[in-house]
Amino acid sequence: MKTLVLGGTGTVGSQVVQELLRQQQSVRVLVTSAEKAALVPEGVETVVGNMDQPATLPPAFEGIDQVFLLNRQSHTEVAQGTYAVAAARRAGVRKIVYQSVHNVYEGFHIPHFRTKISIEKAVLWSGLNYTFICPNNFYQNDFWFKDGIVNHGLYTQPFGGVGLSRIDVRDIAEATVRVLLTDEFDGQRIPLAGPDILTADDTARILSEQLGYEVRYAGNDLESWSAQVKQWLPGWLVDDWVEMYRFFQKQGLRASDEDLAVLTQLLGREPRSYADFVSEYAGAFSRVGELV
Repeated sequence: MKTLVLGGTGTVGSQVVQELLRQQQSVRVLVTSAEKAALVPEGVETVVGNMDQPATLPPAFEGIDQVFLLNRQSHTEVAQGTYAVAAARRAGVRKIVYQSVHNVYEGFHIPHFRTKISIEKAVLWSGLNYTFICPNNFYQNDFWFKDGIVNHGLYTQPFGGVGLSRIDVRDIAEATVRVLLTDEFDGQRIPLAGPDILTADDTARILSEQLGYEVRYAGNDLESWSAQVKQWLPGWLVDDWVEMYRFFQKQGLRASDEDLAVLTQLLGREPRSYADFVSEYAGAFSRVGELV
C-alpha cells in the first residue's frame, strides 16, 4: 500500500512519515516547493502541489491507497480540506484518515474547531472509508513557549485551571499509522489524549521539577497575552486562539476513562506522560551555563 501524507513536513505529519517508514511502508508527501522536498526523509517520494490550487493535486493522489489529511490552520483551511477530499475520491483512494480535534463538537463555536467539523462533513459526504483521529493539545506546543520558560521562568500558554488531557505528538503518529494500516477502525472517531489531566499550574510545576529551576504559570489574562503574541503572529490567528483558550479556561478539554482505554488499546501501552516528555527534552529547555 502507498500512503499520501498531506502536511508531511509539519509537527504531526513529519512524525507520521517517520512512523510509516519504521513500518516499512511506501510513503508520498505533498510539498509546496522543491525546497520543502529537501526536508523530507530519504526514501520518501515527494510531489509538488498546493492544496489551495486543486488543479495541482491529481499527480499527488495518483496510485495512492490511503491518505493522511492534516492541513494547516489558515483562512482557506476548509477549502483546502474539501479540495483534498475531492481529489482523493476522483483518484479512487481507499481510505482517508483525517486529523480533527478531541471533543471537537464541544467547541463548535471556536473557529479552529469549526473548520475541523466542516472538513469532517466533507469526508463523510465523500462516501470514502474514513477514520477521524482527534488529539488533545500537544506537549510539543510548549516549544512555542520556550522563551518564556527558559528566559523568564514563566509558562505562558494560557489554558487555565480546569485541565487538558495533553498528548505527545509521537503517540499521535503511532496511533495514526496503526489506524492507517488496518480496517478495524474505519468509520470511527478515535480520541487521542494523554494519561493526566493537566492544569497550567500543574504544567509549570512539572517543568520546575524536571528542569531544575522555577517555572510559574503566567496567568489567565488573555487580553495581555493576545497583545504580546500579536507582535509576531497574524491578528486573525491570535484572535482564534484566544477563543480556544477562553474555552479551555472555562471548560477544559478532558479525556474520559473510555477515551484513555481506546488509545491504550490502540498503542498497546500507556501513552507518554508530560513528565516523561519534559525529562526527555530537558536539553531543549536548559539555561545557558546550566547542566540539566
